[in-house]
Amino acid sequence: MKLLSREQIEDLSKFKSNDFLTTSFYLETDKSKLRKKEIQLRLKNLISLAKSRLEKMDLSRSKKDSLYQDLEKIASFCSQTVASYNDPGLAIFSCSQEGFWRIFQLPDPARNRVIFDQNPYVRHLSSILDEHHRICALSFDRKEARWDKVIMGDISHLQSLVSDVPSKVREGGWEGYESKRIERHIASLLLEHLKKTAQITFDLCQKEKLDWLFVGCSDEHLPEFERIIHPYLKNKLKGRIKTKPGDSADKILEECLALEKKLMEQEGEELVQKFVAELEKGGRAIAGLKNTLRKLNNGEVQTLLIVRNFSKAGRICPQCRALSVDELRCSLCQRKTDPVVDIVDEAVEAAMDKKCQVKHIPSPSKLDRYGKIGAFLRYKA
Repeated sequence: MKLLSREQIEDLSKFKSNDFLTTSFYLETDKSKLRKKEIQLRLKNLISLAKSRLEKMDLSRSKKDSLYQDLEKIASFCSQTVASYNDPGLAIFSCSQEGFWRIFQLPDPARNRVIFDQNPYVRHLSSILDEHHRICALSFDRKEARWDKVIMGDISHLQSLVSDVPSKVREGGWEGYESKRIERHIASLLLEHLKKTAQITFDLCQKEKLDWLFVGCSDEHLPEFERIIHPYLKNKLKGRIKTKPGDSADKILEECLALEKKLMEQEGEELVQKFVAELEKGGRAIAGLKNTLRKLNNGEVQTLLIVRNFSKAGRICPQCRALSVDELRCSLCQRKTDPVVDIVDEAVEAAMDKKCQVKHIPSPSKLDRYGKIGAFLRYKA
């Protein structure tokens, strides 16, 4: 299935076996950068290294057997599908002894890796989702309107509208009062067209749960359109694209992706600047892995900020799921903690469970100076 929503990640993160580990597999399959043979070679090496690492792990034979089955199943699936696979990245999650198997087609290249852990390693999925929005691309002129949905680098047509609005007053024969009457009539038809366009946009954004609106139109029509749209749409209107109703889907997609990238870079920079300012004045912010985990355990985190690809081993309490860097016993319930491969990934899952926002920040960033992780808090620390 294609990775499209936060709900998919939340559902995936809920899986956990009490008796067996889960294999999380990521593979870059971007054929614009790699040849098929290169992808197949990387696949072979990735599986081989994972088997060598598995052999050295201190696990029961039944747990090892389940993980070996995962690797064989993943290798078999990939060898049969990589040649015809067209997405830039692939993620597979497997726990053979529990009959658990999930495949995600990724819109961005994945970092090649295999992880054995209690839960599926969802952080990379969260990072990808954080870089993309559900976009409504509206292209309109005085007669036509077209709506497209852009999600994760894919575009799909939603709806079209054609209205009977004359281009202009006919030349010759129309003078004085009659000419002005016709002009008023045309202006009325144009306004009605814009109102229909605004209403359909409102309905589609609600129905499709689209969170950004990009508009392609002439400078002449934009002020009137902005005047009549609902405040709900004004909050979603993020920018303009150079498109017309008759443009190809490829053209519209190209414009949307370029604007989305620009807006995401601006948003990330502004968020980190706001975080640093809040932190330095002693406000509602906390920095560093240990401090952030402590606040997350206590339910004080509102938004979690993480430098992309930052990872660290840590420990988790099997009873209350409290996270820590190195506590052998849980500070909350005194149970013996279990080791985890990546405590940052566990923090992402915990944040999603607590309905916190998770923001992945590209490196280099000012966040690097503050331990590569931090959070906005619900109230002052």
